[in-house]
Amino acid sequence: MYYYLILTDACNLCCSYCRAKDFEESDPPERAVAVDAAIPSELNFDLADLYRFLGEDPDPVLTFYGGEPLLRADLIREVMENAPPCRFMLQTNGLLLDRLKPGIVNRFSTVFVSIDGDERLTDAHRGAGVYRRVMDNLETIVGNGYAGELIARMTVAEDTGIEAAVLHLAGARDHPFSSVHWQIDADFWGDWSHRNFARWAEESYNPGIRRLVARWVREMETGRVLRWYPFLGCMADLLAGRTSCLRCGCGYANYTIMTDGTIVPCPCMVGMREWYLGRVGAISPDRLPAVEVGEPCTSCDLAGFCGGRCLYSNILRPWPVEGRRVVCETVRNLHDALSDALPAVRRLVDAGVVSTEDFAFERYNGCEIIP
Repeated sequence: MYYYLILTDACNLCCSYCRAKDFEESDPPERAVAVDAAIPSELNFDLADLYRFLGEDPDPVLTFYGGEPLLRADLIREVMENAPPCRFMLQTNGLLLDRLKPGIVNRFSTVFVSIDGDERLTDAHRGAGVYRRVMDNLETIVGNGYAGELIARMTVAEDTGIEAAVLHLAGARDHPFSSVHWQIDADFWGDWSHRNFARWAEESYNPGIRRLVARWVREMETGRVLRWYPFLGCMADLLAGRTSCLRCGCGYANYTIMTDGTIVPCPCMVGMREWYLGRVGAISPDRLPAVEVGEPCTSCDLAGFCGGRCLYSNILRPWPVEGRRVVCETVRNLHDALSDALPAVRRLVDAGVVSTEDFAFERYNGCEIIP
């Protein structure tokens, strides 16, 4: 099983699509939820309970999460030194990677770094100088021997040219990333009425995805399958004829441990009392209940491809029906582009140019897969 461990709610950035949204006027969500205001801002439960809980899982994977988890580098070191055998991952903005010694960093199977494309775009959303500091830190950890998967995770909004942003992070030889993922800033905050999202999706994002898929397949002709997660994860299943539940795994294969030890399905659902599933000191991993996405996703014709996209947004519904429809159209565009490419990919597999193993990836590693 996979677990996010939230170490702190604090963050050293105030990104335009994240904490900065707290200062904007929001439209009311379609559904109201009760939020627990008593959650500690820093991890505040007995770590012995965490170790017992992880010890009862035959194959635990623990991802350090925040806020910015490297603000609590002390806790990362403590847990990695004392937890029962498990694999560790890290989701970070990358600014504080120099707080961890190489012996700790090199134990992560995956380091997942938030970055939005080139320097101009990243700094516009995340703050002046962020891009360069992050890239310098990544160069350092790679130079110090980090050999795990290094995933660039972009947040994509109306000022993003998706093709240029992906190619910047994936195409430059001097970039350290082995993989790229992106998530659209959509249907998460009550900001539909303030956005020009529909026009951007139709005129920029959806055509850009089709061009990127075509480029991805052309690259395969050289024997290389680029690790672009929205394509990689979905094409692996299309080749195998598999369907998928919610592709991030939240609520059935991936759970979140809050700062007080309470377990919820997803890190976006911290404090949502109705979806409290137990506490690490009082439940075993095999007793965690599954949480389903529900309608309208389950009866959609793309349910087996999409899996529901986002449990949090399906519950809260911060965008109106019109906005949700536009988001779903981006998923359909992705499905259609990959389906159109499937015969060519199969021919390359049959010819031995690439193999089905080239599409293998670690599921539930933090990539939502469906942007």
